[in-house]
Amino acid sequence: MANHKSCLKRIRQDKTKTEHNKYYAKTMRNAVRKLRAITDKDEAVKLYPSVQKILDKLVKTNIIHANKAANLKSGLAKHIAQLG
Repeated sequence: MANHKSCLKRIRQDKTKTEHNKYYAKTMRNAVRKLRAITDKDEAVKLYPSVQKILDKLVKTNIIHANKAANLKSGLAKHIAQLG
């Protein structure tokens, strides 16, 4: 266990940040899942910009890597293109 006040504070801060990051990562995964489940192209095209925005925000705050966001966005775009 940590002995210094600064170490104890760091533990508290890390716990808060971890919970914050988990929440937004889970929200992102649910949004991607929801978009992949859609079978109507018009609906998917409407939802895609909001999912893209979520991914870009998570990259900006270093919750996910930029390449992961790019891979997800391209995969979702392919999915939308295949919908008939």
